[in-house]
Amino acid sequence: MDKARLNSELVKQFVSVAHADWEQVMHLLEQEPALVNAAWDWGGGDWETALGAAAHMGRRDIALHLLAHGARLDIFAAAMLGKLDVVKAMVLDNPELQHARGPHGIPLLAHAEAGGEEATAVVDFLKTLP
Repeated sequence: MDKARLNSELVKQFVSVAHADWEQVMHLLEQEPALVNAAWDWGGGDWETALGAAAHMGRRDIALHLLAHGARLDIFAAAMLGKLDVVKAMVLDNPELQHARGPHGIPLLAHAEAGGEEATAVVDFLKTLP
C-alpha cells in the first residue's frame, strides 16, 4: 500500500518546535498525528525527530507527550527521562553506546544531564563507565 509522504516543511517545523514550544507541538500533532515519528535531516546525516529534539533540550513534558502518542523511545530520550533500567540494559548489551551521539552530535551523557534531577541516576551510571 502506497502512503502519501508527509510535507517536508511540516516535518521540519514540527521537529523545530519540539525543541521548546509545547503549544505548537500539540497543535501540529493534532493536525497530523503521523508527525510523531517523522525525522528531519539537518544536513550531513544529522537526522532528528521531535523526540530527539525534546530529549537534548530537557523537555520532559514534550517527550512524554510524544511517547504517549506513539513516538519510538531511543537511548537518548531514555537517558533524559531518567530511565536507568533502559539505558543500563542497552549500554551493558552494547558498551559502545556510552559514546553514542544523538542529533547535532550531542553525547548521551549530555542528554542525561539535560534531564535534571529525574535523570541523576543515569548521569551517575554513565560517569562510572570506563
